[in-house]
Amino acid sequence: MPKFYARRRLSMLAGLTGLIASAGLINSPAASAALPTPVSAATARTYLASLTVATEDRTGYDRDLFPHWITQSGACNTREVVLKRDGSNVQQDSSCAATSGSWHSVYDGATWSAASDVDIDHLVPLAEAWDSGADSWTTSRRQSFANDLTRPQLIAVTDNVNQAKGDQDPATWMPSRTAYRCTYVRAWVQVKYYYDLSVDSAEKSALTNYLASC
Repeated sequence: MPKFYARRRLSMLAGLTGLIASAGLINSPAASAALPTPVSAATARTYLASLTVATEDRTGYDRDLFPHWITQSGACNTREVVLKRDGSNVQQDSSCAATSGSWHSVYDGATWSAASDVDIDHLVPLAEAWDSGADSWTTSRRQSFANDLTRPQLIAVTDNVNQAKGDQDPATWMPSRTAYRCTYVRAWVQVKYYYDLSVDSAEKSALTNYLASC
């Protein structure tokens, strides 16, 4: 059963259905977010062992240095493509904006019926990437990273959960749903490996521990 994040207090049972709909949270069969399947735990452990361990440096970071969301096809930008991919029965208007559908957030188990309640998470945050090597990239490469639909880097999740995560790495933040943590760390390591990003010592220790139980 999806966990409920009440946006409003429901004072009368008779008004429950309407109030939940207006809040954007629904309780019905939902599609799981279709994150590209990450590498196996064994491969992730091999990848992790090869990553450079270095102290992070955020000097000069600016989110605008990672252009997003770019147009992917027609009128659809990256956010809209992920909303369509990760949702169930998603309907879009002529501008590609999602007008209806449902989205199940694998981080916390909540299901939403309004796209405005859903964020597209950069699994490896942009600031984290900057700290671990992206500061030396070209703008073009940072744009590719910020809009990567091929690697397990973008996923639709509950907006306030994504905001609580912020730019934290697995040493300080993990999805509240323990069942998803193995997938999360496998994806994290795959993205870092593909983009040749470093890890700090606390991050590597946390990833090693989580992968050991996968």
